[in-house]
Amino acid sequence: MHDYRDLDHLTREQLIAEVKQLRAGIRAHRDRSGHDLCWYHPHLWALLPEQAGRQPEVPDWPQFMRGCVRYRASLDAQLPDAPRTRREFGE
Repeated sequence: MHDYRDLDHLTREQLIAEVKQLRAGIRAHRDRSGHDLCWYHPHLWALLPEQAGRQPEVPDWPQFMRGCVRYRASLDAQLPDAPRTRREFGE
């Protein structure tokens, strides 16, 4: 459970600034496309007042690749009409 008491002392203007910053971070993440959908995004998590305090666990290659395939399949199911690209990573 997260503690939101850090918001209690903020002024209306500070709260508005916080919402704008969070929305900008969410939009930046939402507007990613192509290979950028799969990247580690600590800049998004840095918008939170608390630090994670730990590094994420990284799956070994076989488990990672199975997860990538499942993630890509979920995009087919959830966004069947999304435009497709043949651009390779780094292009």
